Amino acid sequence: MTAAPPASLPRIRKAARIEGHTLVLRNAQVADAAFIHALRTDPVRARHLSAVPAALAAQIAWLERYAGDETQAYFIVCDAASGEPLGTVRLYNARGDSFSWGSWLLRTGLPARCAIESALMVYHYARALGFDRAHFEVRQDNTSVWRFHENFGAMRVACRDQQFFYQLAPAALAAALQRWRRYLPHGVRVLQQPPTGD
Repeated sequence: MTAAPPASLPRIRKAARIEGHTLVLRNAQVADAAFIHALRTDPVRARHLSAVPAALAAQIAWLERYAGDETQAYFIVCDAASGEPLGTVRLYNARGDSFSWGSWLLRTGLPARCAIESALMVYHYARALGFDRAHFEVRQDNTSVWRFHENFGAMRVACRDQQFFYQLAPAALAAALQRWRRYLPHGVRVLQQPPTGD
């Protein structure tokens, strides 16, 4: 009897558009450079990020490289009704059935539901790609974000270089999606996903 071939590991894929309840994630383009740069250089929103070059040209160059990068998916978080850009989020660093996410910046003054729904959208999309767990790091002084992740069920597994390291196990992820389902009652709809090349 021949053994079944091993199941292929999930991989991160770009999607042109992911629709949620009140938000949309759309694939970041070079045309978004000014919006992203403004978010990443805002002294309040970006205080927990690594330093960003002052020149917009660096952000444009990054987005041009990103367009050909098959290891990550970077999204502009938008209002579903108006299309207005509200923030950014990125999936990257796939390891087996686990993925990492970050670059999660939302404009100031948005209702708390935007943070919750955008996080749920990330997890729903990752699960649609075949991931069932997550790993990520958060700066220790970024209290609001690590508290959010811990409230979501993430477990702190290490602490070094002023970073907290987290893992979100499959059962915790499933429980979080159930607990917060009122913010994303119908899951997500993925549109225009590029071909996989398989």
